[in-house]
Amino acid sequence: MILSSGPEGVSNTSAMLALWVPSVLALLAYATAVVLREESAGPWPRRALFAGWLAHAVAIVVDMAGVGSPLPGARFGFAPALSATLWLVLAVYSVESRWLPLPGVRRTLAALGMVAVGLAVAFPGDFRPQAVSNWAPLHWALGIASYGLFGAAVLHAAMLDNAERQLRLKSLAVQGGAGMPLLRLERLTFQFVAAGFALLSATLLLGWWFSNPWRWDHKSVFSVLAWVVFAGLLAGRQTLGWRGRRAIRGLYTGAVLLLLAYAGSRFVLEVMLQRPVA
Repeated sequence: MILSSGPEGVSNTSAMLALWVPSVLALLAYATAVVLREESAGPWPRRALFAGWLAHAVAIVVDMAGVGSPLPGARFGFAPALSATLWLVLAVYSVESRWLPLPGVRRTLAALGMVAVGLAVAFPGDFRPQAVSNWAPLHWALGIASYGLFGAAVLHAAMLDNAERQLRLKSLAVQGGAGMPLLRLERLTFQFVAAGFALLSATLLLGWWFSNPWRWDHKSVFSVLAWVVFAGLLAGRQTLGWRGRRAIRGLYTGAVLLLLAYAGSRFVLEVMLQRPVA
């Protein structure tokens, strides 16, 4: 493709460079965190992951703010949403790993970070010239934050599931596969679920508040279904003592529904049907 030499072409080139530079840096740093082993490389894998996390943050801001683009407004899409979600999960990991043993998770998260950054570059989303309501930015921010908290809950649930599987195989005695006691791991998992549920509730309330009228589209249906599943999960855990596999399956079910609510429906519209979303 030959780039135009006019103002629009220069702006498009600037926008591409503004997104590509931090994205490439994030990809390189994440790849380094995947390849290096702490046993031989010391602190460098953690430093590489942190560098990737910082570059990833810049790439998210550039993408969603449309830095360098001639078009006005913010940019949204399934890939930027997934990228921001993974970035939040990495933020939780970075804080948590300072106080709790989480070996073996870093390389998986770094690999997922590479996928998220790559998707955001390939599918940067569509521009929205103006918000439908002054509350829309807060609604969107709360939604992404709930995605991140549920993502952290799923990460801990996967660690818990793996630890219980190893215990059934009698390969460990009292510690989980990630080096954290099972009870603490389970408690953290559902603390993230509760926090994510609170933000999801606020997101749905705001959406209902400024949507006139409320539309029962794919996003609304899957979001409400996810809310019902998470509400039932928390109520069942509180009143019936749900634990173990039953609780984890409920978490996975709610997370899949929530993923389909925004990222899934946007993926179908943007990629499979190739049309902008109103």
